[in-house]
Amino acid sequence: MSTSTYGSAQPGGSAAGGETVIDRLVESNRKYAAGFDDPGMGAQPVLQVAVVACMDARIDLHAALGLELGDCHTIRNAGGVVTDDTIRSLTISQRALKTRSVILIHHTGCGLQTLTEDFRHELEMEVGQRPAWAVEAFQDVDQDVRQSMQRVRTSPFLPHTDDIRGFVFDVTTGLLREIDPQP
Repeated sequence: MSTSTYGSAQPGGSAAGGETVIDRLVESNRKYAAGFDDPGMGAQPVLQVAVVACMDARIDLHAALGLELGDCHTIRNAGGVVTDDTIRSLTISQRALKTRSVILIHHTGCGLQTLTEDFRHELEMEVGQRPAWAVEAFQDVDQDVRQSMQRVRTSPFLPHTDDIRGFVFDVTTGLLREIDPQP
């Protein structure tokens, strides 16, 4: 969150002036909607591509890839790893909304490189219930991109697996580095 846009956040989600961050986002939406003009586009991405990327706030995918509204489906999660839910979204994207290509984007300095599956155990101890999901932590970002590419390529639910490419986004330079699927 940029402090120039939203002020400094206070504990409990409050921004300067007593508003919460969500209050400020909703107000920004009102301003956006006041000038909004329905572009009349459909749900099918113009470029027939789905982008799977990390949720890291430092990555502005549309700007980094030169994308416009309506160009792609964007699927983001912690690490940009291909999980069962990612496969679900890609399956819907391909089968119902006609995408054919998948670009996978991990990044340097990812928080998942600092976690382990012990995170799940710690959560269980804290809340009394073990999460059903895996953390999907990793140490080698290149290898994790390869694993994600393999998961997409071998999914029986995806009819289009011939144009799957994986990259690592460098958060200090903004450049993508392509990962060879074979180490």
